[in-house]
Amino acid sequence: MRNLELQKGIIYGPVNSRRLGRSLGINLSPTDRKVCSFNCIYCHYGWTRELETNLEGRREDLPIPSAVERELRNVLENLDPPPDYITFSGNGEPSLHPDFPEIVDRVAAVRKEMGIEAKLAILSNSTGLDSEEVRKALARLDVRIMKLDAGNAETFRRINRPARQIDFNHIVENLSLLDGITLQSVFVAGAVTNADPPDVESWLEKVALVKPISLQVYSLENPPAMTGLCEVSPQVLRAIAEKVRRLGIDAHVF
Repeated sequence: MRNLELQKGIIYGPVNSRRLGRSLGINLSPTDRKVCSFNCIYCHYGWTRELETNLEGRREDLPIPSAVERELRNVLENLDPPPDYITFSGNGEPSLHPDFPEIVDRVAAVRKEMGIEAKLAILSNSTGLDSEEVRKALARLDVRIMKLDAGNAETFRRINRPARQIDFNHIVENLSLLDGITLQSVFVAGAVTNADPPDVESWLEKVALVKPISLQVYSLENPPAMTGLCEVSPQVLRAIAEKVRRLGIDAHVF
């Protein structure tokens, strides 16, 4: 089975999302290759060939804010009914775009101008949080879904394969500073797993530190980058979610 093709434009969809309903996607990453701060073994877009945490020097490969605004307006003018969500996601980590805060403001302005009731959301791998401006921009979104797949640095390296300069404990610390976020956690089995009891217990400790308002648990939906991975059973996912609920955190299995 083949990995999914990269998104070819700035705006894509709407897609029918299990978590976000009818969601119109915004891709702030290159369209011809995968550039990301993670190289997750389960990524449905395949392996990351260019691991990056700073895209300032790659502006020529990225959409400019005015282009995002123009494309979004054009799509929304011809979309009936409007989407439930307008979601920053795409081919890589959206918050790494050097102009992410400005783009958030432009997207919010288009929504207001057009009278669209769709909520603004992001699916993020949590690596852009060192920037105060990014954190402020995230606070202006309605829904912030942030990745946390591991409870310790070793499992983090096995599952997410981050760029060398990314520190796991620093990510957890940054997440704990954000209010009103939802955590998303992917569990996999097979050649590599983060679903064994010790991994789950250490992950639960970090979830308790972050204190999200809710948590989304899921497994593989599409062919992953790494061969030999398999889905974690719904029964195991439900058991993990129940442990999260015991922390006083709302949890859902997808």
